[in-house]
Amino acid sequence: MPTSSASDASAEVATKPAAAGGGVQSLERAFDLLERMADAGGEVGLSELSASSGLPLPTIHRLMRTLVVCGYVRQQTNRRYALGPRLIRLGESASRLLGTWARPYLARLVEETGETANMALLDGDEIVYVAQVPSKHSMRMFTEVGRRVLPHSTGVGKALLAHVPADEVRALLSRTGMPAATDKTITTPDGFLSALEEVRRAGYAVDDNEQEIGVRCLAVSVPNSPTAAAISISGPAGRVTETATERIVPVLQQVAVELSEALANSGPAA
Repeated sequence: MPTSSASDASAEVATKPAAAGGGVQSLERAFDLLERMADAGGEVGLSELSASSGLPLPTIHRLMRTLVVCGYVRQQTNRRYALGPRLIRLGESASRLLGTWARPYLARLVEETGETANMALLDGDEIVYVAQVPSKHSMRMFTEVGRRVLPHSTGVGKALLAHVPADEVRALLSRTGMPAATDKTITTPDGFLSALEEVRRAGYAVDDNEQEIGVRCLAVSVPNSPTAAAISISGPAGRVTETATERIVPVLQQVAVELSEALANSGPAA
């Protein structure tokens, strides 16, 4: 007995197996497609999504059509797909929430190191600061939340790019340029790649008077963060000395691991 397409859709939803953990499989698939599109970094075709996800083309088409209607995906004139503008609002809200979750961990950094603590994300080709807890010292470093800087002159930028393939780093630097903020700023791609190699070797990044004369910054990436994130402390070079670095870096690394675990559990520390 023939049925309508609406009835077919209802039957499909009713008989669709539950996702792992009792979730909704179609939602899991839709979010997986969005993440694959983000990883692709531009336009993507249905056949590419089908090949990478293992889902059949009809399923991909149905999910993408729904995402287009909702504004989370847009279809280009060449019939390929790109992330849609409605995701911007979600991303901005998520960034603010990420900063809120990070504040207790940054407060711990201030308590244990005595210096200003920051959290920053890689947003496109720029670094954006999303959270800060200032030092209690009368002389302290202020990096305004929401401020955007180029990655090549910052400790957080080095920490965030340390494990990005060299060709992608060079492409980013060619887009942004490498203007000198101070006479200590690294201004060549080869020099910056050498600095990233040192970050990988040492396990932390240093901004030594490169963004602002008289200021030293120590930074580490947040492992397994849902988006590329780093935390840092910054202070006068006279306080953030080599000796202080030996004391501060293990604290930074430990807090980064704890923050990573909290983000994986979708909430702040108890």
